[in-house]
Amino acid sequence: MRQKMGRWLALIGLAGLVLLVGCSGAGTTGGDLGVAPTASAIAQSPSLTPAPSPTTPYGNLVRLNGEATVEIRVKGSPIEVQVNGADAPITAGNFVDLVNRGVYDGLMFHRVVRQPEPFVVQGGDPQSKDANVPVGMLGTGSFIDPATSSPRYIPLEIKPDGAAEPVYGKTLEPGTAPVLKHTRGAVAMARSQFPDSASSQFYFTLADLGFLDGQYAVFGYVTSGMDVVDQIQQGDRIETARVTAGLENLQTGG
Repeated sequence: MRQKMGRWLALIGLAGLVLLVGCSGAGTTGGDLGVAPTASAIAQSPSLTPAPSPTTPYGNLVRLNGEATVEIRVKGSPIEVQVNGADAPITAGNFVDLVNRGVYDGLMFHRVVRQPEPFVVQGGDPQSKDANVPVGMLGTGSFIDPATSSPRYIPLEIKPDGAAEPVYGKTLEPGTAPVLKHTRGAVAMARSQFPDSASSQFYFTLADLGFLDGQYAVFGYVTSGMDVVDQIQQGDRIETARVTAGLENLQTGG
């Protein structure tokens, strides 16, 4: 019992560190699921996304109206992710759009946490493509939209169980369960302590992590290749990421 309690407290400790931030260079932001005391984090508050319109929440952002399948290859082996646009349309749409743009090709998994218990594998920082960027800066980068030359952020989007629509811009109240949970193999967006700061960084969960439910936006699940995820080491790179099905469900903003 004591050993079990110790492990649980250690995981709670990791969760408690996800919102701790430090200082780094200007122009970087969010996307760092801080899971270790030495984790680098954001430098400044991100620009917030525009307020939702009366009819369509965040109608200027890309959306996924339905499902899509994404294949991520690491060390020559595929990881298949089923992306859920029905319950997380903006978060899923953002990810599928970035995959389709080729943003993730060549990016590094800069954080892998398996001790004291399996936790997460995190990647997707565009800075990691540049070998000259210090390792300590990884986890602070966002996708720069070429159309605006500015970082693109998306709102925190979590759909409560039994609700018709997701909740935007805030975490769920304690005791409120989300539809998309942090079970082993979940894929979710990393962010800073600011709810609307997710951009391109994402993480795979290596175990059931229920204490993250309602705090971070899950948008899909690994349907095959979890053995590949289990073998990812810090510094490994995404060779390619591509949409293999459901691209027709992607709706551009406007």
